[in-house]
Amino acid sequence: MEYLSEEQAAASETPSKILCCDCGTLIDPNPANLCIGCLRSKVDITDSIPKQVVIYFCKGCERYQQAIGQWVIAELESRELLALCLKKLKGLNRVNLIDATFVWTEPHSRRIKVKLTIQKEVNGGAILQQVFVVEFVVNTMMCDDCHRREAKDFWKAVVQVRQKSSHKKTFFYLEQLLLKYKAHEKCVNVKQIHEGIDFFYSRKDDARKFVEFLQTVVPCRYVTAQQLISHDTHSNTYNYKYTYAVEIVPICKDDVVCLPVQTARALGNIGQLCVVLRVTQQILLIDPFTLRTAELTAPNYFRAPFRAICTAPQLTEYTVMDLEPIHGTPASNTAAGSNLSHKHILGDAYVVKSSEIGSTAPTHTRTQLAHLLNPGDLALGFDIRSANLNEEHFEKFEQANAGKFPDVILVKKFYGDKATRNRRRRWKLRRLRMAEDGSATSADGRDYYDFMEDLEEDPLLRANVNIYKDSRKAANEMAVDEDDFADGEEVPQVTLQEMLDDLVLDD
Repeated sequence: MEYLSEEQAAASETPSKILCCDCGTLIDPNPANLCIGCLRSKVDITDSIPKQVVIYFCKGCERYQQAIGQWVIAELESRELLALCLKKLKGLNRVNLIDATFVWTEPHSRRIKVKLTIQKEVNGGAILQQVFVVEFVVNTMMCDDCHRREAKDFWKAVVQVRQKSSHKKTFFYLEQLLLKYKAHEKCVNVKQIHEGIDFFYSRKDDARKFVEFLQTVVPCRYVTAQQLISHDTHSNTYNYKYTYAVEIVPICKDDVVCLPVQTARALGNIGQLCVVLRVTQQILLIDPFTLRTAELTAPNYFRAPFRAICTAPQLTEYTVMDLEPIHGTPASNTAAGSNLSHKHILGDAYVVKSSEIGSTAPTHTRTQLAHLLNPGDLALGFDIRSANLNEEHFEKFEQANAGKFPDVILVKKFYGDKATRNRRRRWKLRRLRMAEDGSATSADGRDYYDFMEDLEEDPLLRANVNIYKDSRKAANEMAVDEDDFADGEEVPQVTLQEMLDDLVLDD
């Protein structure tokens, strides 16, 4: 047996070389028999791909046009923008895309450069790889939504939200829900009027979805109407404008209501005189004399509607002279123990109007605020005996229960000067951008501060609202005076853990 030397073995493993057909360079064998330089000079695998493409950008909404009528949001040098640019390239499906990256350009140059690495099989099996740069020219064009928004008069459907109430706390709560869930993004225009807000839409389906959202967050009902704008007799097409009239129940937080007899029986024989604790998806009621609670839905309310006999602006300030908590569950509530409120304590209170201290004797009443009130505290209540009420359900209740109900109904605890509480407040809320009709009054500002106080006093209510830190008050240490409230009174406040950091864009 013959053994090969190391030099002979290495020579046998080395592949043979050939000469390039054009330049005669010694190269490895390939199907084209050409070197890389000659092959690239003869074949250009990028000839079917354009080197400059135009894409359109809307300055109003900062979106790029993906297709006719389709606009997408994409940041610079993002994955979404890279996918958008690659979809604009024609002929890219004829080659194999290996890599695609952005080449940095000035943001104001209106140029986006993408470096592509592609491969393609040429000349009977030879695979050629090439790297090149495609330049995308960004041209500005207004999208259809921004064009209709700038027109300000174009709309296909309008949602008219109304509430027949003396204050607007429900609208402030609804405004925060719209901002949190971004349910108003497809609005063409938002206009504030005397009794509510109008939301204009360019599509009927968007308006219908907005109405469905309203039904899930506030108790309401709606009716629809349509108006014929134009009619094409040749194609038998009609152009309508649609109107959705949404009516929110005219009951708000801290209102005193007198339920109809049928409604009170349907709610588990709750007392007819109730205080509204909260208005969210349903109306939460509490009987201030027995602590029984009930939830009233929108269909049940509109089946037998009623009005509030006392609203928040009509409350009177009282001073608590004495308070005796009632421990244990009253015997009359044993059958309805499951509907009792465990967050309140029943008590016998002796109160007198703050403006009549020393001139009148204290008035006895039973209240659900024994867990908050102490002798000497202030409370807001309704003087039901001296009120001149014109409400049919209360007239029937008064005839059936003559002299069997207290003179005063306490609604909430009063923590002092509203201006002082506002000065101590280190948080804020976002607001909707609405076109006003000039009907705004100073009462709207008072209602807004009352709504902020409700958020501080009710943790369940502010759980549905996004609250942001007020950087101006946080930076100014002198804006808050800790001695504003005497005797170390604990005023409800929003904790720092519940606040969100607001986005601030500096110049």
